[in-house]
Parts: sequence; C-alpha cells; structure tokens
Amino acid sequence: MSTPAASQELGAFLRAHRELLKPADVGLTATARRRTPGLRREEVASLSGVGLAWYTWLEQGRVTASRQVLEAVARALRLDAAGLRHAMRLAGYHESPAPADAADRDGLAAAVRPVLDSWPASPAALLDRHFDLLGWNAAWSALWGPPEAVPADRRNLMWLMAADGRLRGVLHDWEPLAMNVFQHFRAQAGPALSDPRTDEVYRHLDTDAPELRHWWGCHSVAELTARTVTVEPAGIGPIRLTLSSFHPVDDPTALVLLFTPADPTARARMTTLTTHPLRSAG
Repeated sequence: MSTPAASQELGAFLRAHRELLKPADVGLTATARRRTPGLRREEVASLSGVGLAWYTWLEQGRVTASRQVLEAVARALRLDAAGLRHAMRLAGYHESPAPADAADRDGLAAAVRPVLDSWPASPAALLDRHFDLLGWNAAWSALWGPPEAVPADRRNLMWLMAADGRLRGVLHDWEPLAMNVFQHFRAQAGPALSDPRTDEVYRHLDTDAPELRHWWGCHSVAELTARTVTVEPAGIGPIRLTLSSFHPVDDPTALVLLFTPADPTARARMTTLTTHPLRSAG
C-alpha cells in the first residue's frame, strides 16, 4: 500500500484535479453562489458513490482507497489514462490497463514506426501486451523474415520463437532467448494472461510446436534481460547483436525490442543484409 507521503501526494493530486473541473464538465448546473473554483467535495463524492466524510479524508491523506473506489473517483474527476496510472501508483497499486482496441494499436504503431525506422541496421519491433507484432523495421524483416509472410493470428513473438523455422535457423542457441521471452511474457502480462488472444496464441503453439508444450505450461517468470546473441543469415556470416528492450511512453504495456550490432563487423554485415536482403534467403 502507499506510504503516508504518497497518500498526502495522492490527496493533493485529486484536489488539484477537482479544482480544475467545471460543473458543466460533469453534467452539473453551475450556480452563482460558488465560492471556490472547480467542483465541491460533495459533488465528487456523489459522482463517485462514496460518502462526503470519506472523500474529504481521502484528499487529506487520512484513508486508503480500494482500486475499484479509486477508479470511480478517477472517472468522476475525468482523469485521463496517465492521470489514472499516477493515482494508482500513489495509492500503491499497479494499474490494470484496459485492452487496447484496433484504433489504439494502429495509433501506437504509427507513433512508434519512425523510431523503429531510425535504426536502419538494427532489427527492431513493437509488441503489444500479448507480444503480437504491431510494427517492425526493414532490418527486422531482412534478418528474421517479413512478418507479413506469417498469418496475422500467428504474428506473435512467442509463436515466432517457438515455431518459425526461419528465426530458429538464423539464431544460434535460440532456446535460452526463446525461454526468456516466455518467462518475461508471464512476468509482465498481468490481465493479458486471461485474455482470449492469449488463449488463441497458446492453441497455435500447441498445434505448431507441441514438443515445447512444457514451456507455456510452466509458471516461471523472469525479466527479458539484455544479452548478446549471434545470428547467421545465409551468405552473410555470423553477426553479434545486443538485445535491449523498453516501453513506449504512450503505452507502458507495449514493448520495443532492439537488436543492435555489437561491433563494427556486425554493423557492416547488417548493413549488407538490409541493403541486399535476398542474399539471406540463400
């Protein structure tokens, strides 16, 4: 749960947002007798379905709120996604993000695509919280094969690691990285573990890579750690790449994977591969 200092900060944060709202913003009629800016505490309490005394104590940092009640207060205060995340963190909770719809996914992919393209010699891809690929750059396609060639319902990093012959053929010692991908998914997926899309991916894995069924039946978790891997596309020679990952600011549940050439030879070979991608097809 939150610390006393965090509770005080949460109260100040809620109060500041309450004072920014106008009655009309929440469907109330303004009156000429208002002496303070924004909404009254009793109005926020009523909109949130809580008592006035309790809401007053919340702003004073004297009580803690359940996740459900804090979400109701956030709705009453018209907090956006970033505001809700901040409030949840101050209250000691990790937010439970709502599933992104197609428009959200497309918008995120469009926003991140210029970043991916800025690494012409470094394979990079954007993943959603199910590890579905939302975007990738030319270097990713040149090294691992174009994701467009994979059926959309299998365009998922876990499926690629377990069942894609091109990736397994290019990546030396693929199993430790593949296992780490599965462990990291379980560690960060949260509500995505019970989503229909996760079930669908696991069904495809059962069908296409049944010999690895113990991987997705395992409950071990781990962070996706930085590491150096070796790949060897046909006709290019071994290439050492350093894997790193980060979360886009616009969606902390998404993930960007970046494979950076580890030395000048690796950079030169990746440049050759991306300039003449057909050479890797052998």
